[in-house]
Amino acid sequence: MTPDEQLMTALYTEHHDVLLSFVRRYVHRPEQAEDVVQETLLRAWRSINKIEPGHVTIRSYLFTIARNVLTDGWRAEQRRPELLCDNEAFAAVPSADDVEAALEGHVITAALERLSGEHRDVIQALYFEGLTVAESASRLTIPEGTVKSRAYYAVRNLRAAFEEMGVLR
Repeated sequence: MTPDEQLMTALYTEHHDVLLSFVRRYVHRPEQAEDVVQETLLRAWRSINKIEPGHVTIRSYLFTIARNVLTDGWRAEQRRPELLCDNEAFAAVPSADDVEAALEGHVITAALERLSGEHRDVIQALYFEGLTVAESASRLTIPEGTVKSRAYYAVRNLRAAFEEMGVLR
């Protein structure tokens, strides 16, 4: 072990607990206090050549470093915007899914408006209400073959409408 490593080990052994109790007066979370002490000892390690073993002011030097680390942390917190937790505000903001669904709904409505009433009724029954071909035919009072034919042409016209609107390629 080098003399610098021996000195650092001695510093840690002698001053860690005192530094930790000093820092805990200013920091409430234990893990944050440990981080400050660790940063303090790291800064001391970086300037190990300034420390004289057996010198009386080593502890005050370490306290000064700790105070500087605390001050740096407080200044950094002041520069960061404060995070707010307002659940009502978060609930009021539309999520990406809500916006996407609203946009899709608008595009689909615009495309359906381009269809004839007969085609729109078949699409409504089959795709939006989930009726079978037989149920749709019964409800619309038309033959099943007509429902299939109108559904085919309606879907074809919808595809063309979506392409015109730039949705499909």
